[in-house]
Amino acid sequence: MGRLISRILSRGLLALFVLVALAPILWTVLSSFKKLRDIVTPVPKLFFSPTLENFATILLNPSIRDGLYNSVVVVGVSVFLGALLGIPAAFGLARLPERLKGEMQFFVLSLRFMPPVAIAIPFIVIYLDLGIYDTLFGLILVYLVTTVSTVIWLSVPAFERVPREIEEAAAMEGCTPAEIFLKFSLPIAAPSLFGALVFTFVLVWNELLLALTLAAENGTLPVVAASITSLGKEVPWGVINAATVILVLPPLVFIGLLMGFINRMVAPGRK
Repeated sequence: MGRLISRILSRGLLALFVLVALAPILWTVLSSFKKLRDIVTPVPKLFFSPTLENFATILLNPSIRDGLYNSVVVVGVSVFLGALLGIPAAFGLARLPERLKGEMQFFVLSLRFMPPVAIAIPFIVIYLDLGIYDTLFGLILVYLVTTVSTVIWLSVPAFERVPREIEEAAAMEGCTPAEIFLKFSLPIAAPSLFGALVFTFVLVWNELLLALTLAAENGTLPVVAASITSLGKEVPWGVINAATVILVLPPLVFIGLLMGFINRMVAPGRK
């Protein structure tokens, strides 16, 4: 009986924590369908007449569409290149001697120690000299500093958990290092690599300072979404909430697609 009560209390407490964590998200979604007068009312309204005006304002705004396109291109390419360069590098680091591996990992992590403003100011000067300031190519280059270092740092532990015996057996069968990586190590480490890619994607998707300082006309969606707070004399809370919902949707879609890919990769019976 005591165990049953303890289980009920623990589950109730967990449900309460989940509700507290999700409440701001749910309230943002609700507010995105409210008119301004229903948002600023002193007594919060749970029942209201929903409207799509806020989403129409966002989706019909050319700057929002351009910002969404720029974010998808810049973040998608930078994460893809970060994974293409970082995952093999992490595999190589995981097989180095312990001391050398620790030094290399610290160097990679030190790239994340620098505040964004320390990177942005030198890049402004370099980009102006090279003529790539305010271009998507320039944003992709500076985002690679974040994506490559983050992917390497988070992927090394995933490859360290791959049993060495499997790789040694594959090498004895005549497999090349590339074949060992692609056919054995990568599929085994894939579920852990999924988390590294998701974290990296969300990190650069929400990045504001670098995009704000290195792009003027070609700003990403966070930059454009931040600028709509100055529309008119009143703060457009409904439009801001709708922009927040739209800003969150692409990472959720990316996570869903990546989960489906990982599930197919590690599904039983896959050859």
